[in-house]
Amino acid sequence: MNRINLITLGVRDINKSLRFYRDGLGFHTPSEEDNPAVVFFNNAGTKLALYPIEELAKDINEKEQPKRNGFSGVTFAYNAKSIEEVDDIIKKAEKAGGIIEKLPQRVFWGGYSGYFSDLDGYYWEVAYSEDWSFDEADMLIIK
Repeated sequence: MNRINLITLGVRDINKSLRFYRDGLGFHTPSEEDNPAVVFFNNAGTKLALYPIEELAKDINEKEQPKRNGFSGVTFAYNAKSIEEVDDIIKKAEKAGGIIEKLPQRVFWGGYSGYFSDLDGYYWEVAYSEDWSFDEADMLIIK
């Protein structure tokens, strides 16, 4: 097992989250419904899904639903191809209703990085490094 096909985010309001990711950040989805049960975004390499958090908790364990308290230790990342792209994505996230957790800046590992959280508190890093490249499928190559 060396692949992630789908990442599902449990969300409080699927319509608001759909607008945040689709309209605010530009994620692509074939979904045109007003109140979808689930949303799948088509990304290079993986799909991102939105699903009501109560239903996701029931799917994991209907009798003893998992609790969500604070930072879970999981972050998502968008690896940009320039410093300007990092700044642009952070601005888009804020305009769409996200919270800027860390303004983009030069960081200890030599790159340029900032963080935002989405409408449900999921943390996203937007980062750039001169050392990175991308393959023909737009997947990040880290040597």
